[in-house]
Amino acid sequence: MSQSRYACVFSRALQGVSAPEIQVEVHASNGLPNISLVGLPEASVKESRDRVRSALSANGYSLPPKRITVNLAPADLPKQGSRYDLAIALGVLAATGAVTFAKSLAGFEFLGELSLDGRLRPVPGMLPAVIQASQSGRCVIVPEESLPECARVTGANVLGAAHLNEVCAYLLEEYELPAANAMLTETAPPVYQKDMQDVQGQLQAKRVLELCASGGHSLLMIGPPGSGKSMLAERFPTILPPLEEEQALALAAIHSVAGKERAPDEFYQRHFESPHHSATAAAMIGGGSGSVIQPGAISLAHHSVLFLDELPEFQRPVLEALREPLETGRVQITRVNQKVSFPAQVQLICAANPSPSGFFADDPQGRCKDTPEQIARYQRKLSGPLMDRIDCHLEVPAVEYAELAGQHKDANTETSSMIRSRVADCQARQQARQGCLNAEMPVSAMQQQWPLDDATHALLEKAMNRLGLSARGYHRILRVARTLADMQGQTDIGAQAVSEALSYRRLDRWGGQG
Repeated sequence: MSQSRYACVFSRALQGVSAPEIQVEVHASNGLPNISLVGLPEASVKESRDRVRSALSANGYSLPPKRITVNLAPADLPKQGSRYDLAIALGVLAATGAVTFAKSLAGFEFLGELSLDGRLRPVPGMLPAVIQASQSGRCVIVPEESLPECARVTGANVLGAAHLNEVCAYLLEEYELPAANAMLTETAPPVYQKDMQDVQGQLQAKRVLELCASGGHSLLMIGPPGSGKSMLAERFPTILPPLEEEQALALAAIHSVAGKERAPDEFYQRHFESPHHSATAAAMIGGGSGSVIQPGAISLAHHSVLFLDELPEFQRPVLEALREPLETGRVQITRVNQKVSFPAQVQLICAANPSPSGFFADDPQGRCKDTPEQIARYQRKLSGPLMDRIDCHLEVPAVEYAELAGQHKDANTETSSMIRSRVADCQARQQARQGCLNAEMPVSAMQQQWPLDDATHALLEKAMNRLGLSARGYHRILRVARTLADMQGQTDIGAQAVSEALSYRRLDRWGGQG
């Protein structure tokens, strides 16, 4: 007479920043002793059979000579990684009758890789899994090393274990596992090692950086080597307000998918992502050669800062791949068997030299030796559509000796904290007026909420005809002008704000067209 047993254990897959529920179904029946895995498992998941078998054997769990079938449902969803090891091991123990758990497995979800001796190891994407598991009302058991990361999820019931034996003892009501919420400590306000006060001179550049921080605008700085472009960009996060709880959690979830846990003291800080100019399209946008689709630099800078130094040195296809994410705030990566979406709401800060030699054509010392054709070819590395998507273009001149030597002390007294306070006030006015930053303002709402007088309309019409601005460029100028008016505490957008906003679009023809 045949005897069969069945067990079902819950776990979570990883698909972008979402974590679909996975039912690990285990069926044990008479037959040739074997463990088979079904349900579209990748090679790394199939290796779980050997890890589970070794971990159970090493800890004295004797399995009966049964044919064991493990189904990872839903079967049409690709399964990658070692995240199902713990769930499979517990399902095998329950289905074979090797252990009769006192607690019902239906109230738990299990995540973690098993070592051959039964120790639990962390896996990427733990944070998204815990966020979605908390919505199901189940308790999540994770490797103990992941508890500090999971503690950030408000309302989640998360327990940590260092070993398979600890999990089994807990389910047998013989042991208590530590909870994640007990490890949550009060996070101090962000402390920055760099400060805007470190930058000598460049008052105009600092003003434009404050403008971009206040309204959420993108910026391209063009100047000779050593003018302070990179130094200014590195200090840009220090003038941005700290991340809100929801924003910080969304950013941490993306880093968790990439296997990069955010440090507790940096949890509310804006991340500064600066890929090298040799980065590929997959490194910038996301993807990769493996079965697990990884987030790219633009997603790792979600709600933060993406800095592209030496912009013309990036490969043209890499820069062109940024065009859609900069507009939509999301990255869509499509493969044959899956489609993944990553959020990518970034503030783009770019830096470039004006010519191959690094200097302006009218350099007073004659250091630019490039011909006009060489300069034009260098500038055409940046397409017109990409330049059109950058709100502000700024020329950053070399620093004068008097400023570099600190002789103008009154011109360098503002700290990042002082600027950040003004930025926070300006952003608060925007949120109170329209519920979003000016850079995020929908085109459909601009005309109604941002009325212009006749003089301002005439100025914009003249500028569009002379500069050949696109509709996108027109709307970006309006958004920048609205931020300038907010910085001055003005209710309406005046001609002065529009004139200054237009002055930051003088390089629209700098890049190549098409």
